[in-house]
Amino acid sequence: MIEQGQALPKATLSELTSDGMVTHHSDVLFADKKVVLFALPGAFTPTCSAAHLPGYVALADKIKAKGVDIIACVSVNDAFVMKAWGEAHNASEIMMLGDGDASFTKALGLEMNTEGFGGIRSQRYAMIIDNGLVTELLVEAPKTFEISKAEVLLEKL
Repeated sequence: MIEQGQALPKATLSELTSDGMVTHHSDVLFADKKVVLFALPGAFTPTCSAAHLPGYVALADKIKAKGVDIIACVSVNDAFVMKAWGEAHNASEIMMLGDGDASFTKALGLEMNTEGFGGIRSQRYAMIIDNGLVTELLVEAPKTFEISKAEVLLEKL
């Protein structure tokens, strides 16, 4: 599993924008920027939809006021699902990134097998990335939602 102080691995993430599908390379997307990235098991799932994403939507202005260039949400879903989920939650300030094949999640070592629920998914976590380096990493214990909340991450900035 990735650790604080390490560089993010090279991987691709997808985003559906008004201009069409964009493939982002992590080493380029997160270079020369301060980024808050949070990940969750799945779009439209209960805790993710009721609390995790809405917390970041509500605090986006305060997070960006701390010098954050990008707030990004990653899930092992396709970019179409991530866009629809973001729109359903008015997440216009959040970059909704799909990790359709879980390659980014696996490169981080933060995958989990949910078996019948959805197969390989991301663990729930949040991190602060500064110029491609992980400066803070908050990985939740299974079936918990405490340390990756927007409120906690805002305190860490």
